[in-house]
Amino acid sequence: MKNRIFGLLAATALSTAAVSSVSAADLRQAPPPPVIAAVPVFTWTGFYIGGNLGWGWRNSNNDPVFLGGPGIPDGLAGGTLIFDNNNDGVFNGGGQIGYNYQIGSWVIGAEADIQGIDNNNDNNAIFIPGPGFAGGTFVPGKFQDSADWWGSVRVRAGVAFDRVLVYATGGLAYTDNDTGWTVGGGVEWALPTNWNLFGGTSAVTLGLEGLWVSIDQGNNNNGSIGTFTPVGGAPVNVFLPQTDNNQDFFVARAKLNFKFGTY
Repeated sequence: MKNRIFGLLAATALSTAAVSSVSAADLRQAPPPPVIAAVPVFTWTGFYIGGNLGWGWRNSNNDPVFLGGPGIPDGLAGGTLIFDNNNDGVFNGGGQIGYNYQIGSWVIGAEADIQGIDNNNDNNAIFIPGPGFAGGTFVPGKFQDSADWWGSVRVRAGVAFDRVLVYATGGLAYTDNDTGWTVGGGVEWALPTNWNLFGGTSAVTLGLEGLWVSIDQGNNNNGSIGTFTPVGGAPVNVFLPQTDNNQDFFVARAKLNFKFGTY
């Protein structure tokens, strides 16, 4: 009888030890690995809108104007108006909108912009009287090369180094009356901070850009540049000749863009 009791106790002890060993092994099992979310990859693909501020250096060359016609005595050349080159600097600023598409490291896109010019309309002109002509007075008006704004529509192509984009650009340039072309390049950097604008992901980019702009003023000569009043005669409207009157200027500017569809 005692042997049976001792046997039962021994069996119970062994069973308890086995269960404890299994439970301890279960407790020593490693916890499941943490879930690590993949870091989103930045892309330049998407629409953007922003503003720009900069400075332009103008080189405006107008051909001389030879006065004659109604109001100037017959048989006499009224004289010549010689304009300065108007090499000066002006402030300009405005806005732009565009779209980029990234293929590998290459980025292509298009951009349109428009900006105002803090322009000086007081172009100077020197009057040289013609032979036998008593003289007169020239009063300047608003010159064609004194547009209050300019804009462009350009293509862009460049190479992206993660959040840095280096690009070249070129296309159509225009003012209120005339058209021309522009070419240049720049660099753009996307800030390492995401923005939640209008309920979606977006990024903020900063850039520096340089553009060479050439406007052909020969396309439109409908506006008078001023009036000339000969001695003893009536005022005569003065127009630029239908020749190569180009306005060329270089613009260096900083740009701030809000880009949508960043990831």
